[in-house]
Amino acid sequence: MNTRRQFLATSALTLSAASYARAADKPNEKVRVAIMGLRVRGKQLAPVFAATPGVEVAYLIDPDPGMVKGALDALKKSEVTPKVETDVRKALDDKGVTALVVCAPDHWHALATVWAAERGKHVYVEKPVSHNVTEGRRMVQAARKYKVVVQAGTQRRSQPSVIAAREYVRSGKLGTVTFARAWIGGPRPNIGFAKPEQPPAGVDYSLWLGPASGEFTKNRFHYNWHWFWDLGTGELGNNGIHGLDVARNVCDLGAPVKVSCAGGKHFHDDEQETPDTQIATFDFAAGPGGAKGFTLVWEHRVWEKKGQGPEGQSYGIAIHGDKGTLVFDGDSWKVRGGDDATGKPAGDMVGLHVRNFVDAIRGDAKPNAEVEVGHASTLLCHLGNLAYRTGKTLKWDAKAETTDDAGANKLLAREYRKGFELPTV
Repeated sequence: MNTRRQFLATSALTLSAASYARAADKPNEKVRVAIMGLRVRGKQLAPVFAATPGVEVAYLIDPDPGMVKGALDALKKSEVTPKVETDVRKALDDKGVTALVVCAPDHWHALATVWAAERGKHVYVEKPVSHNVTEGRRMVQAARKYKVVVQAGTQRRSQPSVIAAREYVRSGKLGTVTFARAWIGGPRPNIGFAKPEQPPAGVDYSLWLGPASGEFTKNRFHYNWHWFWDLGTGELGNNGIHGLDVARNVCDLGAPVKVSCAGGKHFHDDEQETPDTQIATFDFAAGPGGAKGFTLVWEHRVWEKKGQGPEGQSYGIAIHGDKGTLVFDGDSWKVRGGDDATGKPAGDMVGLHVRNFVDAIRGDAKPNAEVEVGHASTLLCHLGNLAYRTGKTLKWDAKAETTDDAGANKLLAREYRKGFELPTV
């Protein structure tokens, strides 16, 4: 019987051979991209896409006109000035657009991706790929049905040092590996309490909300949306996705069988809904080197001084085997207590990841973070948050994508505002 891991491998081969063939019909044409969400990540990615050979940034999209100038400034060296829109659908209706880059808040990721796929557009979607579990699966289904490339923005999948760490662990040099830990710390500000008010002049708040709902407050808008459950996924989805994806990649992990979580609002007295202190534990049926089980832990404390975390690092990943421990410091790594192997980052991983996406569109490569992979890593973030929100240890049925708890299962999906419902695929 095929395992889920075998299914992923088969899917990737099938996609490279058939599903992407349509995208490679005209390999010499420009890949014209529309970038949605400009405040931070869209502004950062715009010049990367523009500098990629054969790529043109055709549209910049944001419901807040105040975000446009920074993105345009970032494209000063570009030969083409992109069109500016507030509604992503206008760009998607342009038959000349090849791909959509989704950098909008989490609650928009799935809807924008499915809309793009329906119109035959490829998608580069920032992490976490979805706002909830059901959305992630719908995104995978859309990629399959409409035969488009959907790449998750977990760029460490394209970082040579991470690839080298994966090969090191899979070679058996770390021995039997049964435990990994990923973490982040550092001071985030108290956001206080905000009352409803009118959105800033010119902002199309209805478009910014999209599938979500609620009155405008300054805390439920730029960046701080991360800390409200109907808009974001907390620190676990914001930064946990990076550490968890690296651990899952390096250790070749599938889906967990059990998830538990502890933590809370232990430090900040403000209206953030997501925990400022959190430890999520994921148990797997097997690990590298013949391990009969594997435990992965995520932890964050978003109030402590920088450099006060495990290994003296604010952000890191440690992978423990019986022959040594592989410790990441940023994207560099070293083995402690083993053969003293090391790995150093090489090249611009964001540029490498974008280039991989474009090569996949042209049919020259498989995406390093195809949406099924992105969904599997994002799933850990969702399950950790579900265990926290329900206060339950959850058993996970990977085939059915459900837990053994009715309360948690109610949170696997969300309600959508009229006009922004997630299409059935």
